[in-house]
Amino acid sequence: MGQHLSEESDPDKEIDVAELQEWYKKFVVECPSGTLFMHEFKSFFGVTQNQAAANYIENMFRAFDKNGDNTIDFLEYVAALNLVLRGKLEHKLKWTFKMYDKDGSGCIDKTELLEIVEVIKPLFNECNLLTPDQVVDRIFELVDENGDDNFIVGVFVY
Repeated sequence: MGQHLSEESDPDKEIDVAELQEWYKKFVVECPSGTLFMHEFKSFFGVTQNQAAANYIENMFRAFDKNGDNTIDFLEYVAALNLVLRGKLEHKLKWTFKMYDKDGSGCIDKTELLEIVEVIKPLFNECNLLTPDQVVDRIFELVDENGDDNFIVGVFVY
């Protein structure tokens, strides 16, 4: 399922038939049943033991599964690839925000942010400067303007 992002990706350029046919060939090879299941999606990313990474991949899967049937079909696959490979930055940000806003409140709360920080914990853990809880608290000190333990990244997103 790995696709290469071209430096010349044009978000306004339509997908041509040949490219769509290539995507379909790859999809059918990797998903002969015509649908991609959660466990297959996780295996593409090599997620096995790390629970935080597994949660992240599950969120991504749910974000791509537009009809909520717990599978990704070819149309959802094409929509996901189109977003990732060609999408405008604004659309990518909207999708990312929705992926992390698990309760759909339009805000990211401390619990949701902590889950994000847990996924990237290995990146800052080597420095042993802050715990994930401390990172979340510091972020909220900086961005939670009204002190309600939510920040609304989605103001420009929704």
